[in-house]
Amino acid sequence: MNPLLEGKVAVITGGSSGIGRAAALAFAREGAHVAIGARRRQEGEETARLVREAGGQALFVQTDVSQADQVQRLIQAAVERWGRLDCAFNNAGIEGDAFVLTADYSEDTWDKIIAINLTGVFLSMKYELQQMLKHGSGTIVNMSSIAGLTGGGIGSPYFATKHGVVGLTKAAAIEYAKSGIRVNAVCPAVIDTDMAQRGFSEMWDVVVNMHPVGRVGKPEEVADAVVWLCSDRASFITGVALPVDGGLLAQ
Repeated sequence: MNPLLEGKVAVITGGSSGIGRAAALAFAREGAHVAIGARRRQEGEETARLVREAGGQALFVQTDVSQADQVQRLIQAAVERWGRLDCAFNNAGIEGDAFVLTADYSEDTWDKIIAINLTGVFLSMKYELQQMLKHGSGTIVNMSSIAGLTGGGIGSPYFATKHGVVGLTKAAAIEYAKSGIRVNAVCPAVIDTDMAQRGFSEMWDVVVNMHPVGRVGKPEEVADAVVWLCSDRASFITGVALPVDGGLLAQ
């Protein structure tokens, strides 16, 4: 069977660990060349090294997605190396202060979460779309969450940004549907990453039991969904916020 993304060029933000690292490896496994952006240089370089060791092509650009010039630099690096941009996974995000009520939430933390989780996705899409429009095709997948499809008590700014990502995704999908560009989002439940371990370490068993399948997800399972959405096998799918949640939202 041919690789799903043979010869494609992909940009992945938040690629230093967790789902982003798993996605970089999955994209490369399916034949894509991968430009990895992340704030943490050492971990981002490690992701690029793992991709190359697995036989893929990768580069790393230190990137804070809340800064437009750094996002532009990441995308330009991909284009300069490989000549185009076909796929993007806008994955970078932070969790903020979990379980803090809205009335007690720090305004500084609010601003930081909005800047990375929502403005960062907007900026990434803005410059990815500009590049994709030059050759009339492309696929973008944005990282939302089940927190973008429901409410809950683990920090209202996080929920606000993830709902915002779904809205951005749907708006852009409609705007660029006739331009050959598809835009979708993935909405994971709890995935076994460092971020989840930090947020739920004291209630891990409870979190596991929330999922009908009886476990949390793996980063690779989200990565595989993203790869599929970016592939031609999902060619009639755009504007979708896809739960990757072990049945959690079906309850």
